[in-house]
Amino acid sequence: ICDKMPYDDIIKSLGGFGRFQKRVYFLLCLPAIICAFHKLVGVFLQMTPNFRCQLPDELSNSSYNLPEDVWKENYPWIKEKRAFSSCSYYGNDNETVTKCDSYIYDKSDFQRTVITEWNLVCDKAYLSETSHSIFMFGVMVGSIVFGEMSDRYGRKITFFISLVIEVVFGILVALSPELLTYILARFIVGATTSGVFLVAYVIALEMVGPENRLFAGVIIQLFFSAGYMILSPIALYVTDWRQLQIILSVSGLIFLSYWWFIPESVRWLITKNRTKDAKKIIKKIARENRVAFDMELIDNVKSIGDNEPKSSTSSQETIFDIFKSPNLRKKAFIIFLNWFINSGTYYGLIYNTSVFKQNIFLNFFLSGLVEIPAYVVLLFLLNSWGRKRTLSLFMIIAGVSLLSISLVPESYTWTIVVLALTSKLAITSSYGTIYIFTVEQFPTVIRNVALGASSTFAKIG
Repeated sequence: ICDKMPYDDIIKSLGGFGRFQKRVYFLLCLPAIICAFHKLVGVFLQMTPNFRCQLPDELSNSSYNLPEDVWKENYPWIKEKRAFSSCSYYGNDNETVTKCDSYIYDKSDFQRTVITEWNLVCDKAYLSETSHSIFMFGVMVGSIVFGEMSDRYGRKITFFISLVIEVVFGILVALSPELLTYILARFIVGATTSGVFLVAYVIALEMVGPENRLFAGVIIQLFFSAGYMILSPIALYVTDWRQLQIILSVSGLIFLSYWWFIPESVRWLITKNRTKDAKKIIKKIARENRVAFDMELIDNVKSIGDNEPKSSTSSQETIFDIFKSPNLRKKAFIIFLNWFINSGTYYGLIYNTSVFKQNIFLNFFLSGLVEIPAYVVLLFLLNSWGRKRTLSLFMIIAGVSLLSISLVPESYTWTIVVLALTSKLAITSSYGTIYIFTVEQFPTVIRNVALGASSTFAKIG
C-alpha cells in the first residue's frame, strides 16, 4: 500500500512551476487586463465634463467657452464653488434665475459620454452615481454566484460562462438605447468580472506549488494594473463612449480560444473524486515538464489544502459552509472586514479624480502606475514580514496619507498629489496582500466560495 502524501508534494513531483504551469499561468494572467477594462472604464464612460446652460438664443452645437462678460451677464456666480452656475442662468429680464432645460458641454476631452448623451447633470446627477453603485452591486452578486458555481461545477466551465456573458453584455452596454438598459447591462458585466478574474486567480494558484504561490498571486494582479494603465491612452484617443465600450468588449473574444488550452484545476478534480480526469491532466503536465510521475499517487492523496477530506461527488458546498466551525467563522469575519475597508479605499481613490484637476488621463495613468511598485514590494515583504504585518503596515500608511490630505491647503497641489499617490500605492499593496491571505486561509472545497464572499464585502465597501 502506498503511503498517503500531501497534494502539494504531488505538485512538486510534477515540476512545481514547470513549463506547463508557466504557460498556463501566463495565459490566465491575460484576462485580468480585460477585467480591469470593464471594472474601471466607468470613470470614462460616465465622465462629467464642464458644462453650462444652453442660452435661449444658442444652438445646441455651440462652444462651451464664452467671453468673460457673457458669463457675467448670463450666469449667476456661486460663491461656495467660486465659479459660475452650471445649472441655472438669468432669464430675459437678466434678474430672474432660471433652471436649465438643455446644456452645452465642453468637448475638449470627450466627444460624447453617458453623462452628455442623457444629460445626467444637475437634478439628474444622482443617476450617474446610482449607475456606479449598481455596477459594483453586480460585482458583489457575481462574487457569490460565480464563486459558488466554481466550487460546485468546476473552475473551467465557470470561467467560460462568465467570459461569454461578459462579452455579450459588454456589447449590449454600447448599444443601449436608453439609461435603464445601460444600467442593467453594466450590472451583468460587473457580475461577470468576478467570474472571470476570481476564477482565473484561483486556477492559477491551485496549479503551482506552495513555494511559488506568493509569486503567482502577486504577478497576476500586475496584469490587472497593466490593464489599468492601458485603459488611459485608449480612452484618450477613443472619445466616444459607445466606441470605447465596443472596443473593450470585443477584445474579450480572443480568450474564448482558451477552451483548448486551459485545463480544469487538478486540485478541484481530486476534491470531487474525479481522479480519472485528474490523471489525464497530470499526464499532460508530466509530459510537457519532462518528469516521471507515478499515477498511483493520485489515488493516495492524503489531503487537499488545509487537511480537508476529499468530498463526495454528491456534496455541494455553499457559502454557509464558511461559518460551520468557530475557527472558520473567526477567520471569515476578520477577513471580510479587511476586504470591506480595502475595497472602499481603493475604489474611492480611483473614482476621485479631483487631485488632478487639469488632466484626468494623467491622473488615471499615474494611479495605475503606482500599483507596479506596490505589488513588487509584496514579493519581498510577504515572506520575510508575514501576511498580517504587511497588511497592517500598508493599511496604516494609506490611512495616515489620506488623513494628511485633509490638512493640506488646496493651493499645495503637488503635495496633495504625492499624498494621494502614496495612499494609492499603500492600499494597493494591502489589497494584494488580502487576496493572497484569503486564498491561504480556506480549504479547497470552499476556497472559491470564500473568495467570492470576501469580494462581496469588498463591493459593499
